Amino acid sequence: MSSQTLRSGTATGSPSTTTPTAPKAPGGRRLPAAGSVGRYVALAIAAVLTLGPVLWTLSTSLRTPSESFNLPPSFLPINPDFTAYQEVFKQINVGMLVLNSALVTGLIAVGQMASASLAGYAFARLDFRGKKAIFSLVLATMMVPVQVTIVPVFMLIRGMGLSDTLLALILPAIPTAFGTFLMRQYFLGLPNDFAEAASLDGAGPWRIFRSVYAPLAVPGMAIVGILAFNFHWNEFFRPLILTISEQNFTLPLGLVTLQGNLGTGSISVVLAGVILSMLPALVVFIFGQRTLREGLTAGASK
Repeated sequence: MSSQTLRSGTATGSPSTTTPTAPKAPGGRRLPAAGSVGRYVALAIAAVLTLGPVLWTLSTSLRTPSESFNLPPSFLPINPDFTAYQEVFKQINVGMLVLNSALVTGLIAVGQMASASLAGYAFARLDFRGKKAIFSLVLATMMVPVQVTIVPVFMLIRGMGLSDTLLALILPAIPTAFGTFLMRQYFLGLPNDFAEAASLDGAGPWRIFRSVYAPLAVPGMAIVGILAFNFHWNEFFRPLILTISEQNFTLPLGLVTLQGNLGTGSISVVLAGVILSMLPALVVFIFGQRTLREGLTAGASK
C-alpha cells in the first residue's frame, strides 16, 4: 500500500484498528476495570467474614478478663497479656491431649488415604456386578448425619470391647464416602494405556494398582489426608460420646474443662486454648496447601 493511499484513508476518516485502552489516573497509571474492582471487594468481604472471628479470638485471648467485657469493646487489647496462655498449661494436660489428638487424627488420615484409594480404584477400574448400585449407596451415606449413626456405632464398639479407647475413635472414621468419590474421579482421569501395558506384561489388578496407579494418585491421596486431618482434629461430638476417661480425651474435649463449673472460667483462658488448638491444623494446612491446590486443580482439569 502506497503512502498516498494511507494519507487518503486517514483523510476520509476510514475506521482505525486501534484497541480501546483502559482509563488512566491523573498520575498516568491505568485504573482497574469495574469487574476487577468488584472481585476485589467480594474477596475482601469474604476475608473479613472468615478471618474476623479468628482475629477477635486472638485479641480476646490477649486481654485480661476484666477487659473482655468492656463496652464498647475494643478490637485491639490495650495492654496485651499472655497470662491466659500460661493458665491453659496449668489447668489442663496439654501434652497428653495433643498427643491423643495427633494419634487419632494421624491414623484416621492414613486409614482414609488407604481405604479411599483402594475403593476409588475398584469403582473406577474394576468391573463387577452391581458396581453402580454399590457406588450410589456409598454416596448416599454422605447425606446421613453422624448423629443418626452414633448409637449403632456405640453398640458395635462396646460389643468389640473397645469402649473408652482411642481405637473407638479411629476405626469407625476410616471408611470415607467423600474420599472414595474423590479418588474414583481421580483414577477416572488417569489414562488407560498404563494399565493395558502392565496387563500385557502379566500384571494383575493389585500389581497394576500398587505399581502404576497408586504413585500417580499421590496428590489425590494427599487431599484426602489433609482434609481428614483438619476435620477430625477439631471433632467434638464423637469423642464426647465414645470416650469417658480423661486420659483418652482429645484436645477439643480438654478445652471444655477450661470453662470451669457452670461456665465460670475465664473467657481469656478458654480462647487462649482455642488459639493453641488451631496451631497444629494451621501448620498442616500451610505445608500441605500447595499439594491441596495442585490436586484440586488437576482434578478439575480432568
